[in-house]
Amino acid sequence: MSVIRSVGQWLEERAGLGAAVRPVMEHQVPRSSASWWYVFGSATLTLFMMQIATGICLALVYLPSADQAYDSLLYLNYVAPLGWFLRAVHFWGSNAMVAVMTLHLIQVFLFGAHKYPREMTWVVGVFLFLCTLGMAFTGQVLRWDQDAYWGLGIAASIAGRSPVIGESVVQILLGGPIIAGRTLTRFFAVHVFIVPGLLIALVGLHLFLVLRLGINEWPMPGRLVDRRTYRQRYEEEVHKDGVPFFPDAARKDMVAAGVVILVVVLLAVIFGPFGPGGVPDPTIIDTAPKPDFYFLALYAVFALLPPWTETMLLLLGPPLAILVLFLVPFIAGTGEKRHGAQRPRRCGTSAGGLRSSSRARW
Repeated sequence: MSVIRSVGQWLEERAGLGAAVRPVMEHQVPRSSASWWYVFGSATLTLFMMQIATGICLALVYLPSADQAYDSLLYLNYVAPLGWFLRAVHFWGSNAMVAVMTLHLIQVFLFGAHKYPREMTWVVGVFLFLCTLGMAFTGQVLRWDQDAYWGLGIAASIAGRSPVIGESVVQILLGGPIIAGRTLTRFFAVHVFIVPGLLIALVGLHLFLVLRLGINEWPMPGRLVDRRTYRQRYEEEVHKDGVPFFPDAARKDMVAAGVVILVVVLLAVIFGPFGPGGVPDPTIIDTAPKPDFYFLALYAVFALLPPWTETMLLLLGPPLAILVLFLVPFIAGTGEKRHGAQRPRRCGTSAGGLRSSSRARW
């Protein structure tokens, strides 16, 4: 222990890491925020770190070429020591990251954490959500099987319907007019370098904004967000009844991180890796490609719609939905903070009061 303490002191004198990290770990948060409802963000960050670690290991073996990618996946599944486990953890971690980030986005909205002064935090979070979906889609293409090939073909077909820029978008997406070896290399670069780089930068900005503006307090009925008074009231409440992030709030975050890691590892051990399912063959057109679960609902909705609505809804629906997500804090940036669990109770109380007053009048 004395040796470890001496090494730690030596590093601290030169790098000052402890002095830099201590204010972050000890910053005050509202006591109500040290709750299990606030662990989804840290759980998502944990899954992202797991994806980086397993992705680096897989990239050391994976060959991003059209004639060798499929074989390299088979090598990972059946030959490389624990290769199947790495692929399984990466696959289930990707699914879990999309699911937990979606829960985080919903929780932030229901708790009113998108309101003033955290509009920018919400906007950065939406970018993180879109990058996560992009990372999941590009990872699906890297499986380079029948589902990946024809799923990418459907995506290129949708992009090609864009007026004026459709052909250019397809060229950028595929690296040419058709799906070929250049397409796989392009998606590998996007999946391994571009999207993770964006995610790391956005995560850093997101955490900075959370530290700068504070963690959103527990929503209470009747408590209004007023741009003139909110910041002062928030600081007074944190100073009066706040708790240090570590260990009070961090304890629950660490438990949540352990739970998501355990769940992903169990899924990997029980169900194993997904695919690859069949060598990609453009001559086999009698196929029914199915996306992973995060795009399955969209896939099913468009399959049920009348054919004449397909192009219009494909080109307008997703962009409008994304635009609405970005506009949420600017449309509803002030007003009452009240999370979803309190709304039925509030409505019930109002209805009960209305019935009581009616009986009193009669």
